[in-house]
Amino acid sequence: MAAGLKAYFMTAGRPKHRPFVELLFDNGLQRPDGVETDLGTAIGELRQKDKRTYESGPYATSPQPGGNVSTSINANGATALASFAEEARRRREAPTAPVPANAKGPQVPASGYVLDEIADGIFWLSDGSYQSMFVVTADGVVAVDAPPTLGHNILRAIGRVTREPVRHVIYSHHHSDHVGAMSIFPEQAAYYAQRATAQRLKLLGDPRRPLPTELYDDSLTLELGDHSLRLDYPGPNHSEGNSFIYAPNQRVLMLVDVIFPGWVPFSNLSLSAFVPGVLRAHEQALDYQFDHFVGGHVTRPGTPEDVRVQQEYLTDLRTTAEAALSGIDLPATMAAIDTSNVWAVFRAYLDAVAAATADEIVPRWKDRLGGADVFTLPNAWAMAESLRLDLNSLGPFSTVP
Repeated sequence: MAAGLKAYFMTAGRPKHRPFVELLFDNGLQRPDGVETDLGTAIGELRQKDKRTYESGPYATSPQPGGNVSTSINANGATALASFAEEARRRREAPTAPVPANAKGPQVPASGYVLDEIADGIFWLSDGSYQSMFVVTADGVVAVDAPPTLGHNILRAIGRVTREPVRHVIYSHHHSDHVGAMSIFPEQAAYYAQRATAQRLKLLGDPRRPLPTELYDDSLTLELGDHSLRLDYPGPNHSEGNSFIYAPNQRVLMLVDVIFPGWVPFSNLSLSAFVPGVLRAHEQALDYQFDHFVGGHVTRPGTPEDVRVQQEYLTDLRTTAEAALSGIDLPATMAAIDTSNVWAVFRAYLDAVAAATADEIVPRWKDRLGGADVFTLPNAWAMAESLRLDLNSLGPFSTVP
């Protein structure tokens, strides 16, 4: 495979912008003017020539999502790698865009959490990053999720508004950052989960995430006094088993790790198991009649408009990434790559696709959604991989004729 890639890049034509031409298929390093140079200097000059910046800072020079290293040739001819930690430090210290006003939520008080009754008997709870929800009914309290960062503050918040015990506990999905503190609830409560979530919890065997006692496949409705809660699972999205939780009478919808009101999705599209399901989940969410939305993350509850805005962002991301998959100048991208290293070849290609996508997306979105300059690059990388692997949009690596 490496030989084939080398042959392709050697015959594919010279790139449009290539200051260092006679390189990289052996250990020799030479500029077009015949002056020998080391690879570290060559790459440094190339970066200096081609670097771009946004108003918010040197975004386009950020390394790829998994980290990166600089390469140089030492006095003995051996390759030396700079520290990954140094690259991480550089990313930390780079300036970020101001958070748009629509991304900001209520100030978190000294208690460590915000509590808001968003609809009759339905309470939203947040520490400014994670969110959960509970419902006070005539048949006791229904608690949905228990992020560890909220932990026992959930019980304190419940105690502020009712003396009713927690009798029902709902898993949105199995990920511990949202349900890792479920053991704070009474053992005798009924624990609900979609079957795939229950299977994963059983495999993990975590005592802090008690096994569900009530399972469903597609849908389950809880009639609890004056409240009705419908648990729906239309298929995999962020994870298998990740469910819609809907209170039709109060017009409240909860869907975790898919929609982030006021913000772009978390890194790598929130590490979602099935990106096409995430894209489809926006349409599925808008099929519900709701006024209030709980997304499980960031600073505030949402609205149907937040769903539509994030859907617009993801559509823009998808369209731009799909164009980049076939639009990258491969010879230029591979100019500094040892093509015998197949992983380096694919990293260079996928990073170039993600960077080209982010270069277009970030200026359009950094003033509309929080964190657009922070997570669009890894989100573009994840979108491109889903386009390749889920949707068979393979760019130059499509079926050989």
